[in-house]
Amino acid sequence: MGRTIGFVLLMAMCSSVQAQHDKNITEGYKLVWADEFNKDGAPDPANWSYEKGFVRNEEHQWYQPENAYCKNGYLIIEAKKENKPNPNYMEGSKDWRTNRKNIEYTSASIITKNKQQWLYGRFEMRGKIDVSKGMWPAWWMLGVNKRWPSNGEIDIMEYYRDSLLANIATGTATPNKAYWYSKKKPVDAAWASQFHVWRMDWDSTAIALYVDDSLMLKVPMNDLVNKDGSGFNPFKQPQYMLFDFAIGGMNGGDPSQTTYPKKFEVDYVRVYQKD
Repeated sequence: MGRTIGFVLLMAMCSSVQAQHDKNITEGYKLVWADEFNKDGAPDPANWSYEKGFVRNEEHQWYQPENAYCKNGYLIIEAKKENKPNPNYMEGSKDWRTNRKNIEYTSASIITKNKQQWLYGRFEMRGKIDVSKGMWPAWWMLGVNKRWPSNGEIDIMEYYRDSLLANIATGTATPNKAYWYSKKKPVDAAWASQFHVWRMDWDSTAIALYVDDSLMLKVPMNDLVNKDGSGFNPFKQPQYMLFDFAIGGMNGGDPSQTTYPKKFEVDYVRVYQKD
Protein backbone atom coordinates (compact mmCIF):
# COMPACT_ATOMS: atom_id res chain seq x y z
CA MET A 1 0.00 0.00 0.00
CA GLY A 2 2.83 2.38 0.90
CA ARG A 3 4.47 1.89 -2.49
CA THR A 4 1.16 2.54 -4.26
CA ILE A 5 0.59 5.78 -2.34
CA GLY A 6 4.18 6.84 -3.00
CA PHE A 7 3.78 6.19 -6.72
CA VAL A 8 0.55 8.21 -6.84
CA LEU A 9 2.22 11.10 -5.02
CA LEU A 10 5.19 10.95 -7.37
CA MET A 11 2.91 11.05 -10.42
CA ALA A 12 1.00 13.97 -8.92
CA MET A 13 4.27 15.84 -8.35
CA CYS A 14 5.38 15.15 -11.93
CA SER A 15 2.04 16.39 -13.24
CA SER A 16 2.38 19.54 -11.15
CA VAL A 17 5.90 20.18 -12.45
CA GLN A 18 4.73 19.60 -16.04
CA ALA A 19 1.78 21.95 -15.54
CA GLN A 20 4.06 24.67 -14.19
CA HIS A 21 6.46 24.11 -17.09
CA ASP A 22 3.60 24.39 -19.59
CA LYS A 23 2.40 27.59 -17.92
CA ASN A 24 5.88 29.09 -18.06
CA ILE A 25 6.28 28.13 -21.71
CA THR A 26 2.91 29.44 -22.85
CA GLU A 27 2.59 32.63 -20.79
CA GLY A 28 2.31 35.47 -23.29
CA TYR A 29 2.24 33.02 -26.22
CA LYS A 30 -0.35 31.09 -28.19
CA LEU A 31 0.16 27.67 -29.74
CA VAL A 32 0.20 28.07 -33.54
CA TRP A 33 1.40 24.63 -34.63
CA ALA A 34 2.30 21.27 -33.09
CA ASP A 35 2.86 17.65 -33.92
CA GLU A 36 2.24 15.26 -31.03
CA PHE A 37 2.90 12.13 -33.15
CA ASN A 38 -0.12 10.39 -31.65
CA LYS A 39 -1.19 8.48 -34.78
CA ASP A 40 0.79 5.30 -35.46
CA GLY A 41 2.34 5.01 -38.89
CA ALA A 42 4.14 7.45 -41.14
CA PRO A 43 4.61 11.06 -39.97
CA ASP A 44 1.74 13.38 -40.97
CA PRO A 45 2.21 14.25 -44.68
CA ALA A 46 0.59 17.65 -44.06
CA ASN A 47 3.67 18.51 -41.99
CA TRP A 48 6.56 16.39 -43.20
CA SER A 49 8.36 15.25 -46.32
CA TYR A 50 11.63 13.32 -46.58
CA GLU A 51 15.19 13.82 -47.62
CA LYS A 52 16.41 10.84 -49.61
CA GLY A 53 19.74 9.22 -50.38
CA PHE A 54 23.20 10.46 -49.43
CA VAL A 55 22.59 14.14 -48.68
CA ARG A 56 25.36 16.06 -46.84
CA ASN A 57 28.60 16.10 -44.84
CA GLU A 58 29.88 12.82 -46.33
CA GLU A 59 27.67 11.03 -43.82
CA HIS A 60 27.49 7.25 -43.82
CA GLN A 61 23.71 6.86 -43.86
CA TRP A 62 21.33 6.59 -46.78
CA TYR A 63 18.16 8.50 -45.93
CA GLN A 64 14.90 6.66 -46.63
CA PRO A 65 11.33 7.34 -45.49
CA GLU A 66 10.73 3.93 -43.88
CA ASN A 67 13.21 4.68 -41.07
CA ALA A 68 10.87 7.38 -39.66
CA TYR A 69 7.59 6.31 -38.08
CA CYS A 70 5.19 7.16 -35.27
CA LYS A 71 4.45 4.60 -32.56
CA ASN A 72 2.85 4.86 -29.10
CA GLY A 73 2.84 8.66 -29.20
CA TYR A 74 6.44 9.12 -30.36
CA LEU A 75 8.19 9.95 -33.57
CA ILE A 76 10.97 7.41 -33.96
CA ILE A 77 13.86 7.87 -36.36
CA GLU A 78 15.81 4.65 -36.56
CA ALA A 79 19.45 4.25 -37.57
CA LYS A 80 20.17 0.80 -38.98
CA LYS A 81 23.14 -1.13 -40.29
CA GLU A 82 22.14 -2.53 -43.67
CA ASN A 83 23.90 -3.58 -46.82
CA LYS A 84 22.38 -2.97 -50.23
CA PRO A 85 23.47 -1.53 -53.58
CA ASN A 86 23.74 2.22 -54.02
CA PRO A 87 21.37 2.93 -56.94
CA ASN A 88 23.36 6.07 -57.81
CA TYR A 89 26.76 4.35 -57.95
CA MET A 90 29.03 5.39 -60.80
CA GLU A 91 32.37 3.65 -61.22
CA GLY A 92 35.25 6.13 -61.14
CA SER A 93 33.17 8.95 -59.68
CA LYS A 94 34.89 11.38 -57.32
CA ASP A 95 31.60 12.43 -55.70
CA TRP A 96 31.11 10.75 -52.31
CA ARG A 97 27.40 10.33 -53.07
CA THR A 98 28.03 8.25 -56.17
CA ASN A 99 31.40 6.54 -55.60
CA ARG A 100 30.08 4.30 -52.81
CA LYS A 101 29.13 0.99 -54.37
CA ASN A 102 27.04 -0.06 -51.38
CA ILE A 103 24.80 1.47 -48.74
CA GLU A 104 26.01 0.31 -45.30
CA TYR A 105 23.72 2.33 -43.00
CA THR A 106 20.21 3.75 -43.31
CA SER A 107 18.31 6.40 -41.38
CA ALA A 108 15.78 9.17 -42.01
CA SER A 109 15.49 12.94 -42.23
CA ILE A 110 12.05 14.55 -42.15
CA ILE A 111 11.48 18.20 -43.05
CA THR A 112 8.64 20.74 -43.14
CA LYS A 113 9.97 22.53 -46.25
CA ASN A 114 7.11 23.80 -48.46
CA LYS A 115 4.62 22.57 -45.84
CA GLN A 116 5.21 24.50 -42.60
CA GLN A 117 7.40 27.54 -41.93
CA TRP A 118 7.59 30.26 -39.29
CA LEU A 119 8.96 33.73 -38.64
CA TYR A 120 9.77 34.17 -34.93
CA GLY A 121 8.30 32.31 -31.99
CA ARG A 122 9.02 29.90 -29.16
CA PHE A 123 9.87 26.39 -30.38
CA GLU A 124 9.90 23.39 -28.04
CA MET A 125 10.75 19.71 -28.49
CA ARG A 126 10.77 16.92 -25.94
CA GLY A 127 12.97 14.08 -27.04
CA LYS A 128 15.52 11.40 -26.24
CA ILE A 129 18.72 11.05 -28.24
CA ASP A 130 21.20 8.22 -28.61
CA VAL A 131 24.85 9.11 -27.90
CA SER A 132 26.56 5.93 -29.08
CA LYS A 133 29.73 6.26 -31.13
CA GLY A 134 29.08 7.70 -34.56
CA MET A 135 25.58 8.99 -33.81
CA TRP A 136 24.66 12.49 -34.98
CA PRO A 137 21.02 13.43 -34.21
CA ALA A 138 19.74 16.96 -34.81
CA TRP A 139 16.68 19.20 -34.61
CA TRP A 140 17.36 22.25 -36.74
CA MET A 141 16.00 24.97 -39.01
CA LEU A 142 16.90 26.55 -42.35
CA GLY A 143 15.79 29.79 -44.00
CA VAL A 144 13.52 29.63 -47.03
CA ASN A 145 15.54 32.00 -49.27
CA LYS A 146 19.17 31.97 -50.47
CA ARG A 147 21.59 29.07 -50.61
CA TRP A 148 23.25 27.63 -47.51
CA PRO A 149 24.70 29.14 -45.40
CA SER A 150 23.38 32.53 -46.48
CA ASN A 151 19.84 31.32 -45.80
CA GLY A 152 20.74 30.91 -42.10
CA GLU A 153 20.89 27.75 -40.01
CA ILE A 154 19.79 27.21 -36.40
CA ASP A 155 20.74 23.95 -34.67
CA ILE A 156 18.43 23.93 -31.67
CA MET A 157 19.64 20.43 -30.80
CA GLU A 158 22.67 18.73 -32.25
CA TYR A 159 24.86 15.99 -30.78
CA TYR A 160 28.11 14.38 -31.84
CA ARG A 161 31.37 13.17 -30.30
CA ASP A 162 30.30 13.31 -26.62
CA SER A 163 28.82 16.82 -26.73
CA LEU A 164 25.43 18.46 -27.10
CA LEU A 165 25.64 21.56 -29.30
CA ALA A 166 23.61 24.72 -29.93
CA ASN A 167 24.65 26.50 -33.13
CA ILE A 168 23.66 29.42 -35.34
CA ALA A 169 25.25 29.91 -38.77
CA THR A 170 25.25 32.91 -41.10
CA GLY A 171 26.70 33.35 -44.56
CA THR A 172 30.11 34.74 -45.50
CA ALA A 173 31.70 36.13 -48.65
CA THR A 174 33.08 32.64 -49.39
CA PRO A 175 30.52 30.27 -50.97
CA ASN A 176 29.60 27.28 -48.76
CA LYS A 177 31.55 28.69 -45.80
CA ALA A 178 29.54 29.58 -42.71
CA TYR A 179 30.28 31.87 -39.79
CA TRP A 180 29.32 29.93 -36.66
CA TYR A 181 28.13 30.91 -33.21
CA SER A 182 28.34 27.75 -31.11
CA LYS A 183 28.24 26.42 -27.56
CA LYS A 184 28.58 22.82 -26.42
CA LYS A 185 27.79 20.78 -23.32
CA PRO A 186 29.39 17.39 -22.62
CA VAL A 187 26.79 14.68 -21.98
CA ASP A 188 26.99 10.96 -21.32
CA ALA A 189 24.84 7.87 -21.79
CA ALA A 190 23.14 8.28 -18.40
CA TRP A 191 22.03 11.80 -19.33
CA ALA A 192 20.89 10.62 -22.74
CA SER A 193 18.84 7.75 -21.31
CA GLN A 194 16.24 10.31 -20.18
CA PHE A 195 13.94 12.60 -22.14
CA HIS A 196 14.95 16.27 -22.25
CA VAL A 197 13.32 19.47 -23.47
CA TRP A 198 14.97 21.74 -26.02
CA ARG A 199 13.69 25.26 -26.71
CA MET A 200 14.34 28.20 -28.96
CA ASP A 201 13.12 31.75 -28.33
CA TRP A 202 13.45 33.70 -31.58
CA ASP A 203 12.25 37.27 -32.08
CA SER A 204 13.36 40.46 -33.80
CA THR A 205 15.97 41.15 -31.10
CA ALA A 206 17.77 37.81 -30.53
CA ILE A 207 17.85 34.03 -30.85
CA ALA A 208 18.22 32.06 -27.60
CA LEU A 209 18.67 28.27 -27.40
CA TYR A 210 17.97 26.24 -24.26
CA VAL A 211 18.04 22.67 -22.98
CA ASP A 212 15.95 21.84 -19.89
CA ASP A 213 15.42 25.59 -19.37
CA SER A 214 19.18 26.17 -19.14
CA LEU A 215 20.50 28.73 -21.65
CA MET A 216 23.02 27.27 -24.09
CA LEU A 217 23.49 30.14 -26.57
CA LYS A 218 22.04 33.61 -27.14
CA VAL A 219 22.99 35.87 -30.06
CA PRO A 220 21.58 39.38 -30.71
CA MET A 221 19.79 39.70 -34.03
CA ASN A 222 22.00 42.59 -35.07
CA ASP A 223 25.02 40.23 -34.98
CA LEU A 224 23.41 37.75 -37.36
CA VAL A 225 23.63 39.71 -40.60
CA ASN A 226 25.46 37.72 -43.28
CA LYS A 227 29.19 38.48 -43.29
CA ASP A 228 29.27 39.20 -47.02
CA GLY A 229 28.49 42.92 -47.16
CA SER A 230 24.95 42.31 -48.43
CA GLY A 231 23.23 43.57 -45.28
CA PHE A 232 20.89 40.56 -45.48
CA ASN A 233 19.84 39.03 -42.17
CA PRO A 234 18.71 35.44 -42.82
CA PHE A 235 16.90 35.25 -39.49
CA LYS A 236 14.40 37.93 -40.44
CA GLN A 237 12.83 35.50 -42.91
CA PRO A 238 10.73 32.36 -42.31
CA GLN A 239 12.49 29.09 -41.57
CA TYR A 240 11.45 25.46 -41.92
CA MET A 241 12.25 22.57 -39.57
CA LEU A 242 14.22 19.33 -39.87
CA PHE A 243 14.66 16.24 -37.71
CA ASP A 244 17.44 13.93 -38.78
CA PHE A 245 19.54 11.12 -37.36
CA ALA A 246 22.87 11.09 -39.17
CA ILE A 247 25.68 8.57 -38.82
CA GLY A 248 29.41 9.21 -39.07
CA GLY A 249 30.48 11.61 -41.78
CA MET A 250 32.56 14.74 -41.24
CA ASN A 251 31.58 15.19 -37.57
CA GLY A 252 29.76 12.12 -36.30
CA GLY A 253 32.76 9.91 -35.63
CA ASP A 254 33.32 6.22 -36.31
CA PRO A 255 30.04 4.24 -36.17
CA SER A 256 31.54 0.83 -36.92
CA GLN A 257 31.69 -0.47 -33.32
CA THR A 258 28.13 0.55 -32.47
CA THR A 259 25.35 -2.03 -32.21
CA TYR A 260 22.24 -1.28 -34.26
CA PRO A 261 19.45 -0.29 -34.51
CA LYS A 262 19.59 3.04 -32.63
CA LYS A 263 16.68 5.41 -32.08
CA PHE A 264 16.10 9.15 -31.88
CA GLU A 265 12.70 9.56 -30.17
CA VAL A 266 10.52 12.69 -30.15
CA ASP A 267 7.53 13.05 -27.84
CA TYR A 268 6.27 16.31 -29.33
CA VAL A 269 7.30 19.46 -31.17
CA ARG A 270 5.39 22.74 -30.62
CA VAL A 271 5.54 26.27 -31.95
CA TYR A 272 4.20 29.25 -30.02
CA GLN A 273 3.97 32.88 -31.08
CA LYS A 274 3.23 36.06 -29.19
CA ASP A 275 -0.44 36.75 -28.44
